[in-house]
Amino acid sequence: MEENDMTNKELLPKIHLVMDKLMNLGGADYENDRSVGKEEASRGIIARDFGIEEWDWPQGVGLYGLLKLQRFYGDNRYLEFFDSWFENNFKKGLPSKNINTTAPYLVLAELLDDLKNPEYEKLCLDHAHWLMTGLPKTKEGGFQHVVTAIGDRDGILLNEGEMWIDTLFMAVLFLNKMGHRFQNQEWIGEALHQVLLHIKYLYDKHTGLFYHGWSFLLNNNFGGVFWCRGNSWFTYGILEFIESYEGTIDHGLLTYLTDTFKAQVNALIGLQAPSGLWHTVLTDPSSYEEVSGSGAIAGGILKGIKMGILDESYYVCADRAVKAVCKNIGEDGTVLNVSAGTGMGYDEDHYKNITIRPMAYGQSLALISLVEALNE
Repeated sequence: MEENDMTNKELLPKIHLVMDKLMNLGGADYENDRSVGKEEASRGIIARDFGIEEWDWPQGVGLYGLLKLQRFYGDNRYLEFFDSWFENNFKKGLPSKNINTTAPYLVLAELLDDLKNPEYEKLCLDHAHWLMTGLPKTKEGGFQHVVTAIGDRDGILLNEGEMWIDTLFMAVLFLNKMGHRFQNQEWIGEALHQVLLHIKYLYDKHTGLFYHGWSFLLNNNFGGVFWCRGNSWFTYGILEFIESYEGTIDHGLLTYLTDTFKAQVNALIGLQAPSGLWHTVLTDPSSYEEVSGSGAIAGGILKGIKMGILDESYYVCADRAVKAVCKNIGEDGTVLNVSAGTGMGYDEDHYKNITIRPMAYGQSLALISLVEALNE
């Protein structure tokens, strides 16, 4: 196997800068969300998404990158941080149950053996049960992309009849993890059902890319936009999903999933910008280049090579992306050019107008790309 052009000696200082910034992002003025306007919200200017302290998807994905780094080292060097984060949130009280607030549970489920708190296990079991029985479903039993209401952490936005690609990373990985951990075949089967259903309605066979969402009410893919970070949830997430089976997944299903992954990666390679990043609207070179999605895509390609799904020729693309991510890390460890939280859009302009802000998931997805690039 060829070594990545960037050595561990070069990567580790960048990794620790990003990690330190992630752990010290602080909180946000959540009261601002009570008066946030529709235009601001549509551009992703939602206070609860900023910082590392809130229990929601940006922070859940943020924790996942930190967990990946801890797993690389093979110890519990960040366990105190994780323990404090979960304890503080439980004391504060959790927000409404929905797809996005499921994201932190994935990290909690991964750490159950280390945190050794029976109450945490019960919370994970209860939430997996809620996904099965309490979460609103679309036609064909899809996980409806219910999210936290803006300005009301106890409320929800139903997004009736909508499936979003984000759901695979935010909720399906957790259910799958719980199914394997507790040998619950119903949960494992439902997680697989969700993966297949999201591919059915979001994958575009003409391009090999994924649409952001599908509406059963409108019977369409909204604006039909190929969004960078949305695609990246699949690129990296599907390999995490496959890996959890530890070789026990049915061969036919494995072939179907890996063929879909490879088709997407081949499409993405053709859309990589000269810088090594990808545009926030993948097919629109006039849209800004976006680092969080690019990081997860790079991480997915590198992981695909490690798993033997992609051959070593894909290193060229991944290495260019990793180098580009490194160039977008500020001196204080802030990952630059990260698009804020992105709701469903009906045209390309929606995605092009999302504000650029430092985000926990931006730190995390950059971290994932760099950790995957390390030579073990």
